[in-house]
Amino acid sequence: PSLRKTWLVLLPSPADGKPVSLSPLESQPHSPRYTASSQRERESLEVRMREVEEENRVLRKQLSLAQSRSPSHHRGNHSKTYSMEEGTGDSESLRAGIVAGNSSECGQQPAVEKCETIHVAIVCAGYNASRDVVTLVKSVLFHRRNPLHFHLIADAIAKQILATLFQTWMVPAVRIDFYDADELKSEVSWIPNKHYSGIYGLMKLVLTKTLPSNLERVIVLDTDITFATDIAELWAVFHKFKGQQVLGLVENQSDWYLGNLWKNHRPWPALGRGYNTGVILLLLDKLRKMKWEQMWRLTAERELMSMLSTSLADQDIFNAVIKQNPFLVYQLPCFWNVQLSDHTRSEQCYRDVSDLKVIHWNSPKKLRVKNKHVEFFRNLYLTFLEYDGNLLRRELFGCPSEADINSENLQKQLSELDEDDLCYEFRRERFTVHRTHLYFLHYEYEPASDNTDVTLVAQLSMDRLQMLEAICKHWEGPISLALYLSDAEAQQFLRYAQGSEVLMSRHNVGYHIVYKEGQFYPVNLLRNVAMKHISTPYMFLSDIDFLPMYGLYEYLRKSVIQLDLANTKKALIVPAFETLRYRLSFPKSKAELLSMLDMGTLFTFR
Repeated sequence: PSLRKTWLVLLPSPADGKPVSLSPLESQPHSPRYTASSQRERESLEVRMREVEEENRVLRKQLSLAQSRSPSHHRGNHSKTYSMEEGTGDSESLRAGIVAGNSSECGQQPAVEKCETIHVAIVCAGYNASRDVVTLVKSVLFHRRNPLHFHLIADAIAKQILATLFQTWMVPAVRIDFYDADELKSEVSWIPNKHYSGIYGLMKLVLTKTLPSNLERVIVLDTDITFATDIAELWAVFHKFKGQQVLGLVENQSDWYLGNLWKNHRPWPALGRGYNTGVILLLLDKLRKMKWEQMWRLTAERELMSMLSTSLADQDIFNAVIKQNPFLVYQLPCFWNVQLSDHTRSEQCYRDVSDLKVIHWNSPKKLRVKNKHVEFFRNLYLTFLEYDGNLLRRELFGCPSEADINSENLQKQLSELDEDDLCYEFRRERFTVHRTHLYFLHYEYEPASDNTDVTLVAQLSMDRLQMLEAICKHWEGPISLALYLSDAEAQQFLRYAQGSEVLMSRHNVGYHIVYKEGQFYPVNLLRNVAMKHISTPYMFLSDIDFLPMYGLYEYLRKSVIQLDLANTKKALIVPAFETLRYRLSFPKSKAELLSMLDMGTLFTFR
C-alpha cells in the first residue's frame, strides 16, 4: 500500500549579516556564510545594475550625437550603439596596478553595429557545468542589446539538458548551435591533463577546426564566468587588434607561471605572468591561415617530453605557444577577467562596482574563495543565479528576430482566443511554454536487464520538498520528479539537496525543474515532463505525499513477471491509505496495516 501523511516542516532562518564595502582603503570583517541581508543586497545590486544601464544608455546617446556631428565619424546610415574602453595591448597597465575603470578615449573608438550578431563559444560537459552555463548566459542576456549566437561544445548530457532549456526558454534574437564534444576527444586525448576540468578542459584548442569555417571571430568563455557589463563592449575590442594579433587575453593574476609558489614548483613556459584562458578573443580566420592547429600541436608535443602533463589544461599550451610567438597576443585590460582564485592580484583591476566587467570564479573553491570583496562578488553572482529567467525573454528593439515557426504558431493561437470568455486566462495558460531544466542534479542509472524495472513518477512544488528524503528511504528504485519552482526556489532546492546525505547518496533520481510562470499549477504538464524522462519499461504514478510501503519496488517487479505484464495490457492499482496522525509508525506488514485500520489510526484514502 501507499500511505498519505500530513507533514509540518520548520526551516531555520538565516543569520544576520552586513553588506560589504568595496572600497580598497578599508577592509571590513564579514562572515563568509550566507547572510540574512544578502537578499536585500542582491535586490539593491539589481537596482544599481539597472541604474548603471540607464546611465550608460544616456551616455551612449550623447556619444552617438557627438559622433554624428563629427565628419570624421560619419559612416553612412548605419546605427551604432557601443563604444569600448581603450585596451593597452601590453602588460604595462597591470604592472602599474591599473584601476582605470570604464574611462575611455571616446574620440578614437570604433563601435559595434546595432544589430550585429555576437558569437560566443562555451565548452560544457555534465550536469554541474550545465547549471553554471545557465547563470553565465543569464548575466550576458541581462546586459546585452545585440543578437547572440552561442556555439556550445557539449557532451551528450549537456546537449540534452541545454537543448531543452533553450527550446523552452524562447529568448528572442538568440541562436544556439551544438557541437559534439565526444567526437573531439580523439583530438586532445593524447595530452595528459591533471586539471579538474579533465579532457574537456583541452577542447578550446581545437575551436578553429570545430566551429564553422566561415565564422571569423568568436568570444570564448569558461562556464564559471559572470558578466557585469554588455558583452558588445568586449566584442568591440576585436577592432583594436593589429598586425598578427589573433588572441585577446588577460594577464594571469596569480603567481603560478612565475614558478615560485612552492619548492620545486615547475610550471609550463609562459611570457612573464602568463595569460588566463577563461576569457579569450579568437580571430579564427587569421588563426586558420597561420596554421594554428599545427602550431599548438608541435608546441604541446615538445613541452610534454619534459613536462609529462598539463596542470592547467589548455591554458598551459596557449601560454607555451605565446612564449614562442608573443606577437600573437593582444593583452586585454584586466577588468575583462577579474580572477577570483586565492592569492591573485585581482584587487588591482577595479576601484568600485562600475569598474567591473567580467568576474571569473577560477578556483576549485568557487564561491568560497578568499578575496577581500568576495561577499560582494558572491552577491552579484547570486543575483543572476536567482534572477527570473522569464524576464530575459525581451525583444531587441530595431533588430528583427529570425522567423520562428513555433513562436508564430503560438502567437496565432493566442490571437484566436476570445478575451471576453470567462475562462480566457485558463485557456491562455494552455499555450504557455514553461522553461524546463532537465536533470538539475547528477543522474546515473542503467535499468535492470530483465525488463521488469519500474520508475516512481511524481510532481511537486516547494511546499512538498520535505517529502523527498522519506520517499527515497521507502523506494530504492529509480525516481523521476518534476519540480515546479521559481529560479530562486530552484537554488533553495539545490542547497537543500546538497545538504542531504539521503539525497546525495542517490544517483537514480532525476530532478527536472519546470520554472514557474502564470497563475495556475500545471499538474498535467509536470506529470508529463516526469513521465517523458524515464528509462524503464514501467512506471508507478504517485502523488508526492504518498509513501510507498517498504519493499514495494521489488514487489512490483515480481508482479510484472507473475502477471505477465509484458504481454498483456494491465494496470496495477496499489491500495492507498491516509492518516490524520502527525507521528505514525509505518506498518511493516499487511497484518499490521489491517490492525491499524481496525483501530481507526488509518483510513482507506478518501
